[in-house]
Amino acid sequence: MNKSVTYILLFVLFTVLVLVRVFENQLFYDPYLIFFQNDYLYIDSPRREVFKVTLFTTCRYIINTVISLGILYLFFKDISIIKFSVMVYVSAFIVLIGLYLYFVISPRQQDYYMFFNIRRFLIQPLFLLLLLPAFYYYKLKQ
Repeated sequence: MNKSVTYILLFVLFTVLVLVRVFENQLFYDPYLIFFQNDYLYIDSPRREVFKVTLFTTCRYIINTVISLGILYLFFKDISIIKFSVMVYVSAFIVLIGLYLYFVISPRQQDYYMFFNIRRFLIQPLFLLLLLPAFYYYKLKQ
């Protein structure tokens, strides 16, 4: 694959990540979007359907993960990096979704800030922001 095709694909994938964020209200059921935009530390947790919010959060995580893996592959073209990244994403999902479910099922005001940050890792491509420079540094040291 030549460089111009790689750059175009990278641009498309980054654009899709941005579009997922821009159209999050239309694409995903998430009552916490509005909740965390307000002064959430002083109000009660919103009404929610636990199964539905978990399903849509999982879908969003999977979408962001697939796009992020595509970006990592285009940057490094190394399948071992992708395999390691898949393990990181799966492990992180198992831990984070467990914590997410705990906070969704039993919300307490003193836990809202922790819940906000755990949810952020599930709905935003933050692992891409961590893995991209880490693998770049790893490649430089080789």
